[in-house]
Amino acid sequence: MLGIAHGYKYIKYKYSNGCCATNLLDQMPDLTHPDNAKIRQKTRLIPMNKAVCRVCWFGQSYPNRHLAFAYSLSTHRPEHTVGTIRSVLRRVIRMKPFKVTSSSPFSCTILLLLATAGTTIAADPFDPPANYYNGATGTGSTLKSQLTSAMSSGHIQRAYGDYRVMSRQIDEDPNVIGNILLVYNGASVSAVWDQGSTWNREHVWPQSRQPGSASNSSRSNLGDPHALRPCNPSINSSRSNKPFGTASTTGSFGNLGTYYFPGDVDKGDIARSLFYSDTRWTSLGLSLVNGFPSGNQMGDLNALLAWHYLDAPDTFERRRNHAVSDVAYNPFFYTNNRNAFVDHPEFVWSIYVDQSNDSTLWVGGASNADGSSAMTVEFNALVGDSLGSVPITINKDGSDGTYYTVTPSAGIETSVWGNPNAFPMNTPNDSSQFNISLPAGATDTASISVEQVVIDNLDVTTQGGAGNGDNDGDDIVTIQINIFNPSDGSLASGSNLHEITIDLGIIALGTGDALQNIEFFNIAELTTGAPMDVQFISSVGDTAELTTDFSSVTSIPAQSSQTIQATLSDAAFGAFAATYTFKAVNDESLFGTAASGDDLIVNLIGEVTGATCGAADFAAPFGVLDFFDISAFLSAFSSQDPAADMNGDMVFDFFDISAFLSAFTTGCP
Repeated sequence: MLGIAHGYKYIKYKYSNGCCATNLLDQMPDLTHPDNAKIRQKTRLIPMNKAVCRVCWFGQSYPNRHLAFAYSLSTHRPEHTVGTIRSVLRRVIRMKPFKVTSSSPFSCTILLLLATAGTTIAADPFDPPANYYNGATGTGSTLKSQLTSAMSSGHIQRAYGDYRVMSRQIDEDPNVIGNILLVYNGASVSAVWDQGSTWNREHVWPQSRQPGSASNSSRSNLGDPHALRPCNPSINSSRSNKPFGTASTTGSFGNLGTYYFPGDVDKGDIARSLFYSDTRWTSLGLSLVNGFPSGNQMGDLNALLAWHYLDAPDTFERRRNHAVSDVAYNPFFYTNNRNAFVDHPEFVWSIYVDQSNDSTLWVGGASNADGSSAMTVEFNALVGDSLGSVPITINKDGSDGTYYTVTPSAGIETSVWGNPNAFPMNTPNDSSQFNISLPAGATDTASISVEQVVIDNLDVTTQGGAGNGDNDGDDIVTIQINIFNPSDGSLASGSNLHEITIDLGIIALGTGDALQNIEFFNIAELTTGAPMDVQFISSVGDTAELTTDFSSVTSIPAQSSQTIQATLSDAAFGAFAATYTFKAVNDESLFGTAASGDDLIVNLIGEVTGATCGAADFAAPFGVLDFFDISAFLSAFSSQDPAADMNGDMVFDFFDISAFLSAFTTGCP
């Protein structure tokens, strides 16, 4: 059935008798979605035994859309649980919470919800329960003790033997259903336990370096899934009980003399597993030390600290931590406890280093005394334009490593967001970069808005001085987003006038230039109209006599204007005409080179008469008394033109002829 509610499109389908469809969307011909082709390639429905449906979504996420499924399942095998299905989906797309519904044992009901752009990002699916770390408020040894309590309270200890089945829930390969990912070499292998032939159980903290010995009934740290990893048997044997090192090693996994390097991909995960064991199972006498360990010790702590800041928790590790703890992901062997150093990697410095972290993060020009900083960036676009991203640099002062978050407001997207990110140790004056972009559909309509990105230094130590560690104020990037309708050029206020004629009048030679204003108007809507530039295109005609002072007309706001001046020169006499063509375009400083615009045509006309040479100078060329003046006077006299009334008595007689001859004889001054 198909229905519309609250702006969402719901499509509900029911599959029975084994969920035999091979592509969910092939069964949804009425599905309307702008990314439909992409979704078809990413989604598939895979049959399970006993009519258990499993939906998997592979590949990239669609950040401005949410996908949610409601399931009613018959779960005859623990690996085919709702938690398993949810975890696969949540790994690759930001999801709304799933709802489990009841149904008959041999059916599978799938509810697909697609929301278009503009929705908000759901809470991170791998976050701990809201109150789990409420008691973790201290620093140093106090904080460590508080975390021991948090990770011990309600902890359901699982046996070492349980891991043979549990691994398929917590270590699953996100790209290959039924497989798990092995530690160190990252191999994807079948999750099926075959007595340790394909994979066996690696104690990250070697069992020979902790009390007791492992058997399938062993609990405490020997059976704790946070302290175990699936491993290739020969690699497990090669690693033996070597401690991990060294801090500066990079590359692939392998032996380094008396130490073992877990490889760049897993080194942070290994460090946090050991931090967990050292904190959760401190009652067993486990401890981390610098250098080579003895007894129930493990190390090298210096290497573990370096790796912790070089290799931050990724989605796989965070999902694993959640799956170990959560009943929905791991219904038969969930532990109800978490690794605090995956959830809160920022706690490591205070517990294992000191209380004086010297890191200060900042953006823009510099940080303030309290470590805070601010900068502003602008997105300017026309409706329908596509926009690129804007890079933002986060700077770090101080040598110490630290974790930080980048949190965007709902109207923007960032290439780094949500999960903690890290600056390595021993890196003074370091920097990192992320990109800010607008979501799809952001330029569909004109709008003016302001968004923010908050960068938070997560370190919890307070003794590093003002602006350092926990004393480091937040860094704010303000994003001004201006989506404009196009500008609208005109030669008149309030109307679309694209051609005018300006008459500069008649002036006498040498008596001063004639001036007139030419006004360019941007008549676009006041709040959403784009600023306007005016470009000179061409001029024809008497452009030596009729000129403008145009040089640059830029950034005329909507409902505003700019003026230039037209000039008729008095340097030469005659009747003159010239045409000037301009083009009104959207502000190129904001939108780049304009491909088109409105032509604005200005026609200029004017006349310059010669200077007269006394009363007898009746005809051109003026300033010279000649036969043309005599001829012109006689013609005017004969027609009784008032110009020939030389004495002004309104009688055309001998006295007018005498006055003309006298003026003509006198000549030019």
